[in-house]
Amino acid sequence: MWPQGYAKTSRAFSSENLQSHGTILPLLLLISFSWWCHAQPKAVVFDPRPVPHLQAIPLPHDQVSIQRHGLERLRYHFAPSLHRPFIYPVNGPSGRSLTRMGHPHDPISHSHHNSVWISHYKVNGIDFWGDHGPDKGRILHRRVEKLEDSNTHAAVTTFSHWNGPDGTTLLEETRRIAVEDRTDGQYLIIMDLKLKAPNTRVTLGETPFGILGVRMAKSLGVNDGGGRITNAEGQVNEKEVFWKKTRWVDYSGQIANGVVEGLTLMDHPGNPNHPSAFHVRNDGWMGACLTFEGDHLIRPGKSLQLRYGIYVHSGLANTKILEAEWKPFSRSKPFDFGK
Repeated sequence: MWPQGYAKTSRAFSSENLQSHGTILPLLLLISFSWWCHAQPKAVVFDPRPVPHLQAIPLPHDQVSIQRHGLERLRYHFAPSLHRPFIYPVNGPSGRSLTRMGHPHDPISHSHHNSVWISHYKVNGIDFWGDHGPDKGRILHRRVEKLEDSNTHAAVTTFSHWNGPDGTTLLEETRRIAVEDRTDGQYLIIMDLKLKAPNTRVTLGETPFGILGVRMAKSLGVNDGGGRITNAEGQVNEKEVFWKKTRWVDYSGQIANGVVEGLTLMDHPGNPNHPSAFHVRNDGWMGACLTFEGDHLIRPGKSLQLRYGIYVHSGLANTKILEAEWKPFSRSKPFDFGK
């Protein structure tokens, strides 16, 4: 025997009653179709966004790699065990590093030649330049504040402390390292630096050592590889360029057989000592001397901001080409770090 309710339903939808319920059947079919559509898996729309040409990629062991289309331009090292952060490598258009770690003939006493680095010999009388001996200061990385990717540039911004031997913080440093793309694998590194004296006045003493140094690859050196030094005034090699004031200095040479590349270290007009004196040697290093002509005082709560450029290029230095690169750099505004 069928349940009473079923019998009623059967009679309601028997053939003789379909005409009286002509609107119900299409409705049921519509409901069934709607349920079926919702039950089917939805198609996933693949809509990828463009990948930036230049990227700042964080890596293990306290490093950031700045890359173009996956090929490394430079790498920034900031492990807490280091005497100071530094950049290595700085790869030229051929993909080979145009810098090295340490002096090729004196690696121990010149272990502080860390490819491209920031430091100073006299900070309230404390040596932040060298690695060995007592009473050395250290630049201690504290944090990465920002990484930037785009089609035109990539950058890393960091915060560090300049600490004396007793751990006292003399300077608070905010640093931004940016890479801007140029043609044919060439590029410009822009280094912006803000040094703040948080507690007491700080004197950056008179010295040719600091604040930015570059140790060239051995084969680019004048002595070891037959390279060439040139400055904005057209002076050549150490005898003419050493401790001379100029807008920029270039160090170029052969990085592989038949492959000539170089780096141009540029001083920005906004720096307090512009045009800077440059400490440049035939043995393969160059540096911009911030306090070559005298002390620079940073009062408590005040800051010193600096900007330098390093143009990474193919071929021997060409004054007209390098001037064409320096001019827009000279008109650029220092990076705004905020308060």
